[in-house]
Amino acid sequence: MIRIRPSLITALLIAAVVVAAPAPAQTGSAPYSIDGRGYSRLQDAVDAIGDGQGTISIASGYHRDCAVQTAGRIAFVAAEPGRAIFDGVTCEGKAALVLRGAGAKVDGIVFQNMRVPDGNGAGIRLEKSDLDIANSLFRNSEEGILTADDPEATLTIDRSTFSRLGRCDRGLSCAHSVYTGIYGRVIVTRTRFEKGSGGHYFKSRGIVVDVRDNSFDDTQGTATNYMIDLPSGSVGRIANNMFVQGRDKENYSALIAVAAEERKNPSRGLVIEGNRATLPAGMDRKSVFVADWSGEALAIGANELGAGLVRFEKR
Repeated sequence: MIRIRPSLITALLIAAVVVAAPAPAQTGSAPYSIDGRGYSRLQDAVDAIGDGQGTISIASGYHRDCAVQTAGRIAFVAAEPGRAIFDGVTCEGKAALVLRGAGAKVDGIVFQNMRVPDGNGAGIRLEKSDLDIANSLFRNSEEGILTADDPEATLTIDRSTFSRLGRCDRGLSCAHSVYTGIYGRVIVTRTRFEKGSGGHYFKSRGIVVDVRDNSFDDTQGTATNYMIDLPSGSVGRIANNMFVQGRDKENYSALIAVAAEERKNPSRGLVIEGNRATLPAGMDRKSVFVADWSGEALAIGANELGAGLVRFEKR
């Protein structure tokens, strides 16, 4: 049996609170406000900040709305965490929030039911600059977060949940719970990934990754693939996470994959330690905890692996 650390239990409780939050009705007042001034459309609030800096407070309720940020630094913050819900509306055929300004923050927001013709409907499409995400929920969509490339920027995800995301059908490129391009640094902490519906849970071409104290629970996943895929290679660390592989897998050959598509980033010294992983109880199959295509020396330390899991395989 896996023993879960107190820090991870705390993270999962936070995620559970966000998931369980009831969906209130939209109030009659302006749904978006900046320093007390109300706006009926999210885009109007974003445009009001322009190339400056500001916080948009988002009222509780369902918001069938979206916005594109092209300048400035904007914080999108739920007035009540877990009760501001962006539901099913995307901008530019991409996401509820399309971000290419000078930086952004998202706190306490729910993104759900995002679908677009190319199969990459996301809660957030990040195209440049830093983004900090906390206390947020991404669910029932093709993708949670999708980014372009910005080697100088950092994406940070903390205390959030990604549920019922991903797809790999219709002859289109697969979508994943989180998929980042070549970002300088990608940090994911105290976050839960669960119930995937295709693709990988966390796929990143980030140059440096820091994936710590997270839960990857695939027990209710459907046609899923790797838990963590670093297709271009990465350095950094994957530490103190819990992994449970599910039964319904498109690919169950590995939990963590390094440089499976290309060797664009260095991987030497990537630290993988302190993690706990199991396969489905009673299922007679084997899998590899870390599969490596980079050919570089990874720093794989002590990890607690259940029956049927092989520590490492060079491919």
